[in-house]
Amino acid sequence: MKVGGFASSEARAEYEVVYERGLAALPAPTGTYDVETAFGVARVYRFGRPGGTPIVLLPGRAGTAVMWEPNLAALIEHGEVYAVDLIGEAGRSEQTVPIRDGADQAAWLTTVLAELDLASVHLIGYSFGGWLAANLAVRAPDRLKSLTVIDPVLTFGGLTAGLVVRATLTAIPVVNRWARPSFLHWISGGAEIDASDPVARVIDEGMRTYRIALPTPKLFTDAQLRSLRMPVLALIAGRSVIHQPERAAARARELLSRGQVELWPSATHAIAGEAATEVNARVSAFLTECEGKTPS
Repeated sequence: MKVGGFASSEARAEYEVVYERGLAALPAPTGTYDVETAFGVARVYRFGRPGGTPIVLLPGRAGTAVMWEPNLAALIEHGEVYAVDLIGEAGRSEQTVPIRDGADQAAWLTTVLAELDLASVHLIGYSFGGWLAANLAVRAPDRLKSLTVIDPVLTFGGLTAGLVVRATLTAIPVVNRWARPSFLHWISGGAEIDASDPVARVIDEGMRTYRIALPTPKLFTDAQLRSLRMPVLALIAGRSVIHQPERAAARARELLSRGQVELWPSATHAIAGEAATEVNARVSAFLTECEGKTPS
């Protein structure tokens, strides 16, 4: 089995320029950590000050900590926020050992939480990060005070055929140059991609320069989803192309014992950024409720 990495030293250098610009768009971190795990080193940024249960953020594919730029300011109002660059993805984490399955994914993330002394967290994941968050919730539920998943991949529904085909094309170097912009345009519901947007630039550059070697996540079983006992907020984009939104929302409502499942009809898979104000308000209300506080 292989490990992920940049296509070349030149590709990494080009990516670093874009990544650094993206990082500069975020609030100044109050801490930066490189956490050693059995599968490599995880880069984690801390924002905000202690207060309440820490929040941990897991981004979508190639998103890194930078993808939370539209959401960070609102989340910091709740206290400490930890944004993780995923092992096996573009960013400043470094994969050194193959990741074989969901157990390995949960293992490295559990190590990160333990090394940062985060015994109980509000875990928030978007897209692929949503699957990672749910995967940890299934395998290490005692570490989560709550779970928020934002249009998560392979969590409540299987992948669409269109997503599989387009994602495969972006992974082929010879066609990556034209397939990558087309993929980002398609997954955002046809919206024009702003080339000056730091989040879009980091995602695009990550897809261009980094070669992923991760296993395809497995769709959670009914029993696994029924086993979740923590409060769960699931925001499903009604125009998402990663799954069949109505069916995914219906399955989530059926199986989550403490789930708050919402289908947002006009939202695309880019919901966390395109509807940032609304998403921030909804997630903030959920976190306040989980903390047992009265909304201000």
